[in-house]
Amino acid sequence: MHTPKKTLIVVVGTTAIGKTALGIKLAQHFNAEIISADSRQFFKEMSIGTAVPDTHELAAAKHHFIQHISIEQKYSVGDFEKEALKKLDELFKTNDTAIMVGGSGLYVDAVCYGLDKFPEVDAETKKYVADLYNEKGLDAITTLLKEKDPEYYDTVELQNPHRVLRAVEVCLASGKPYSSFLKKGKITRPFNIIKIGLEAERATIYDRINRRVDIMIENGLLDEAKKLIEFKHLNALNTVGYKELFQHFDGEIDLDFAVAEIKKNTRRFAKRQLTWYRKDDTIHWFDYNTTIQPIIDLIKNS
Repeated sequence: MHTPKKTLIVVVGTTAIGKTALGIKLAQHFNAEIISADSRQFFKEMSIGTAVPDTHELAAAKHHFIQHISIEQKYSVGDFEKEALKKLDELFKTNDTAIMVGGSGLYVDAVCYGLDKFPEVDAETKKYVADLYNEKGLDAITTLLKEKDPEYYDTVELQNPHRVLRAVEVCLASGKPYSSFLKKGKITRPFNIIKIGLEAERATIYDRINRRVDIMIENGLLDEAKKLIEFKHLNALNTVGYKELFQHFDGEIDLDFAVAEIKKNTRRFAKRQLTWYRKDDTIHWFDYNTTIQPIIDLIKNS
């Protein structure tokens, strides 16, 4: 007997657009569980600044990969790919549908298509890039990336030194743009993938981001960041919402400026997310305010 193919419904869109709420509605409709592909929400110690689903949301549908590791643990996109596929395998034993809600395009793509194969980077190149970063700072590295690979420069989170340094290393070691190694050999997964994207006017997205940051501050983001100050050197905390507050605690900027910077950097992050998603023509886009029925209809007819 032919077994029906399993389906992974992927919900994407910029930060603060309403992915969590839609994911929960879809999970309830299909009686399915949710895999979070938001790399900032993996860490136990970071709740407010990463907009982790609240207790009501977590109770409304079963979520996986939310606050399941510590900031002190090494955890790569490869680790996530392996663990998420294993979890999907498990979920598909009892259900034909699973939901993945993602803010991190790289992590979503790893599960949908597999990871890209990159060339080896020699020790000399690594040292050259590390020395440049230590002597001249992140700006020097991002400038080099813009020159070597303008395409990747437009989508990478420039505030993430780990990603920027890695891309520059590959550009220099291979003599080719980092982006030329992306999506070379797409893997076909043994399940259907239906991608739903939520969109809004840019002004609406920016307004939602600004409001969300204000709510985070009201909910105690300062205290959360204060408790994490001794870990500020870790890659997990080199991210929007925390690094600006660390600068404030160090006396470099005042609080109002730090909050304004969080808003600005989150808006920039959203812009890069959009650039990433716009290159994917498999996404079915819906207005963020849409009712769930047309989305369900599309899924059922796919």
